[in-house]
Amino acid sequence: MNKTRVQCHSALLTALIVTASVLFVAPARAEVRKTTGAAALEKQLEGLRVVGSVLMIAAHPDDENTALLAYCAQGRKYRTAYLSLTRGEGGQNLIGSEQGDLLGVIRTQELLAARRVDGAEQFFSRAIDFGFSKTAKETLEKWGREQVLSDVVWVIRRYRPDVIFLRFSGTPRDGHGHHQSSSILGKEAFKLAADPTAFPEQLKYVQPWQAKRIMWNGFSFNRQQEQEMDKMPERLMVDTGEFDPVLGLSYGELAGISRSQHRSQGMGSPERKGAAPNYLFLYGGDPAKKDFMDGVDTSWNRLPGGAAVQKALDEALAAYSMEAPEKVIAPLLKARKLMAAIDQVDARRKLTDLDEALAMAAGLWLEVGAAKAEVTPGGTVTLNLTAVSRGRAKVELEGVKAGDAVSFAGAALSYNQPHTDKADWQVPETAPLTQPLQLRQPRSGNLYTISDQRKIGLAEDEPILTAKFRVKIEGESIELTRPVENRYVDRVRGELSRPLIIVPPVSLKLSETALLFAERKARPVTVEVVARRPNQSGGVSLQAPSGWLVEPAENKFQLAEAGQMVTLTFQVTPPAATARAEIHASARLGNLAVANGMTQLTYDHIPIQTIFPAAKTPVVRVDAKVSAKRVGYVMGAGDEVPAALKELGCEVTFLEAGDLAHGDLSRFDVIVTGVRAWNVREDLRTSHERLRQYMEAGGTVVVQYNILDGNFLSTEQGTVKNMGPFPLKLGRDRTTVEEAPVQFLKPDDRLLQIPNTITASDFDGWVQERALYFPSEWDPKYTALLETHDPGEAVQKGGLLYARVGKGAYVFTCYSWFRQLPAGVPGAYRIFANLVSAGR
Repeated sequence: MNKTRVQCHSALLTALIVTASVLFVAPARAEVRKTTGAAALEKQLEGLRVVGSVLMIAAHPDDENTALLAYCAQGRKYRTAYLSLTRGEGGQNLIGSEQGDLLGVIRTQELLAARRVDGAEQFFSRAIDFGFSKTAKETLEKWGREQVLSDVVWVIRRYRPDVIFLRFSGTPRDGHGHHQSSSILGKEAFKLAADPTAFPEQLKYVQPWQAKRIMWNGFSFNRQQEQEMDKMPERLMVDTGEFDPVLGLSYGELAGISRSQHRSQGMGSPERKGAAPNYLFLYGGDPAKKDFMDGVDTSWNRLPGGAAVQKALDEALAAYSMEAPEKVIAPLLKARKLMAAIDQVDARRKLTDLDEALAMAAGLWLEVGAAKAEVTPGGTVTLNLTAVSRGRAKVELEGVKAGDAVSFAGAALSYNQPHTDKADWQVPETAPLTQPLQLRQPRSGNLYTISDQRKIGLAEDEPILTAKFRVKIEGESIELTRPVENRYVDRVRGELSRPLIIVPPVSLKLSETALLFAERKARPVTVEVVARRPNQSGGVSLQAPSGWLVEPAENKFQLAEAGQMVTLTFQVTPPAATARAEIHASARLGNLAVANGMTQLTYDHIPIQTIFPAAKTPVVRVDAKVSAKRVGYVMGAGDEVPAALKELGCEVTFLEAGDLAHGDLSRFDVIVTGVRAWNVREDLRTSHERLRQYMEAGGTVVVQYNILDGNFLSTEQGTVKNMGPFPLKLGRDRTTVEEAPVQFLKPDDRLLQIPNTITASDFDGWVQERALYFPSEWDPKYTALLETHDPGEAVQKGGLLYARVGKGAYVFTCYSWFRQLPAGVPGAYRIFANLVSAGR
């Protein structure tokens, strides 16, 4: 290839990558746009000639080595995949307030966005991230070792990798118990996948599979581990910093773009240039001397009849021309006949890739779009067909089927002349609501429930409607598949697309956070009813557990237009004693019952995600008094604590940069900073002197947890500057056992007595964890009030620190209020009420 052609290729595909990256930043599917262009076709042709595959296994979104994935997928042209055991549900969210299942949905889509950049595929087990775990023993007990092991074996058998990479060592050096477990299970599954007596129920769908070898992709958390790794024998080096002249990028640069899709974790990464050695260590299987694929035939010669396919594909690549991509069609069709005759799973996979290459060479645009994004069971949506042949090949559209019920007639496609058609699709009355795959059934402990064995491991299910195009190219018929989506124009971001979803005729909404009953008297509880199709009427009722009274028994509604909303009010009376429960809402529409809410996640970097959770809300009956009434809240990474403060009877005002810089802070009884606010709010960090003046004049400042991270906090020898009125050094210790005992270091301190008398029972019923990122050192001017620790570990006394500042007060707390308050933990409300009342 001459220099001019290389430069053209580089410019073309660099533009393609940039275009695709822009599309990743929009709630749109990027696959079709990404796979167009002459340079992309060359990559596709090169990939058709390679049959090898690799699988990486780790625990969470962000654990994967995106550089090694990009190197294998884009550089070596191997089929490449990442198996993340969890979807990251137990972590923190830097871009919003979603936790748990919703955070798992976000991180699933972030991983898929990352894979669209580095070129790998994405799998998951059914394991749920239940939060930080300090041992593999705890992790495997909570997950269920055999169930997750079964999932890893299943993915290996179905994917059939030649080489498996483990991201962790399976030893305590990995830290997180989930990390350790991913390697422990990976090593065991490497052997069991080949054993026909292991999980024999899977063999209905797959065959046993033995990978050639399993290797640890070594990395270090600190300098000591790096030195230990340097001394390990028989390691292989892979340079993931190699430059690809066709891409115009190194695999390290691709890795930076890929990893930066993990926005909910604040994983924005540099696009590294230059050499980037990665090291691989054999954990099982045949030794490798020079390359991790030693002894593996990655050509078509490994398959019966494959030599002829290889020759035909070589001819196709040799015939490739940027200016006339249709020249590859004839040799590709020759290869296709040979490939279709091989009845083997790898050949069938490649056949799908080859058909896409034919479509690219012919310049085909094929789409069946939905006229609207939402449709209800029994409803109708118009489907719009568009087919354009933008190349010089002879192309005929033989026919199109969308699902089982809608067909479009065929037509000859003239050069660059769109062929359009339309038809209506009536959704079956029994069609289920659109839900993420892992949320369709109630979870079982710390595992998602996925009943269909064939769907275990998938990142997401197939779209609710798929269009299959039967196309004849130069006299040969192929089939191409496209998801049916809704294409629309955003006035700011331009043309986008979103998934077609099935929604209920009405959706119900209660409070998203717990409702607090601070005394035994009735309070109003509202239910918002939104029509998802016209002319909906019926009645709504609330279901409450014994001891909770609801009036009236039913509220009627009538909604004439889709999108119309009505708010219905019920009076709910709690029991006298402390209680924690859930209230459920349901709507009756004739013979149909609806008990779902509707939540949409609309972040710019992932496709719009719609979830239909049960319409319910936690309710809490607890005696909780608060002295502070006017709260200024500095939102950080996102949390639901302000809603909890409103439930306590506080008036909450969100403070922006101007408020902190020159607003009247004296009007607030207390200023509360949200989770990781000091990490993400520069305006907060620069307002430290104003906050000190506010405290000296009598105000109270309550600071929730932050992390020690040099990218965010101004640090000097680990001391966080300006976060507190006196020096305070953060550490990384946590108390992850939510039942860990809490000791009162100064039980008579006024902060634990006024306005609520805090007792050990206020720490009952906590969820996921006690506290995170304890301070490791603090100035003696602070008073430590509580102590807790995980079993067998050192005591942690810095979780609640209190100091007087002039006439006011400062409170630092790293207890996980952001989890406990939305979950409706009774004691959490009482304790937090005392914290915000500290200066009163």
